[in-house]
Amino acid sequence: MLFRLIKPALFALDSETGHRLAIRSLTALPRRAPAAAGGPLAVEVAGLTFPNPVGVAAGFDKDAEVPDALLGLGFGFTEVGSITPLPQAGNPKPRLFRLVEDQAVINRMGFNNGGAEAALTRLRARAGRPGIVAVNIGANKDSADRIADYAVMARLMAPFSSYLCVNVSSPNTPGLRALQDEGALSALIDAVIAARDEAVPSAPPPIFLKVAPDLEPADIDAIARIAIDKRLGALVVSNTTISRPALRSHHAGETGGLSGAPLRSLATQRLRDFRKATGAAIPLVGVGGIATAEHAWERIRAGASLVQLYSAMVYEGPGLGAQIVRGLERLMRRDGFAGIAEAVGSE
Repeated sequence: MLFRLIKPALFALDSETGHRLAIRSLTALPRRAPAAAGGPLAVEVAGLTFPNPVGVAAGFDKDAEVPDALLGLGFGFTEVGSITPLPQAGNPKPRLFRLVEDQAVINRMGFNNGGAEAALTRLRARAGRPGIVAVNIGANKDSADRIADYAVMARLMAPFSSYLCVNVSSPNTPGLRALQDEGALSALIDAVIAARDEAVPSAPPPIFLKVAPDLEPADIDAIARIAIDKRLGALVVSNTTISRPALRSHHAGETGGLSGAPLRSLATQRLRDFRKATGAAIPLVGVGGIATAEHAWERIRAGASLVQLYSAMVYEGPGLGAQIVRGLERLMRRDGFAGIAEAVGSE
């Protein structure tokens, strides 16, 4: 209700200013306990027990400023970042656009963040608190060795991260998506695993890999092979798209990654593609265009063990997570499932 009251004022601001105001508002919330473990929607993925399958996607809380506030709103987990070794300003503004008529967002942020040390200070401060908080790691734009950047980030963040998510699928850092190529990706994952294990030799956090929706069948098969071979914890399907379906907004021609409602069908299809390519051997996280409990349930039935939101929160507010959680419990019972794991891939 509060979001509905302030939404006109937020939308009167440019998108990035509105986002910063939303983050500041969340920092002012009184701390609430995260969702209780062991509820009807609890699901285990990669050795972690999630109290419910609805999380916040990377990009919303880039600098780990509000993870506990988001968990207190009812999300089952949150993924901060993307964070790079060194601070970087990102691409020139304007770089974030609301496509209101399309319930979509285009961004070309370019991994803008305050860098690893600033985020580590916040993550160390919350060490020991309950809740699943993951770190999405990236490479600096001007890095001479991007694989080394990912290794640095894995080493730094592993002790403070429930899982590490390797982001090689942002379209806004030139050349980054080339790391999805089979040889480069294999070398990258090896470096991340070695750095993680060095930092946390006992019970290291699982590694998730975030992939683009704009992949060819051969790319999907190659990534699936690597995920199985390297025993990744999960694949996050998918990041934003550089494709452009029919859009009504006057921002339709902006460059960058498109997210929100127009991504829904593509992201769902890629999820099905990865489930088939992996033989359901790797858990999947469904992202892209999820705005209702029905959307989340469709993604779970298509093969996702977890789902994530971001763009829909721009239009519906941060209370959307709790709303979807309530709806998922109703849908699960309606369809006769005793738990989320039982429903995964049941379409």
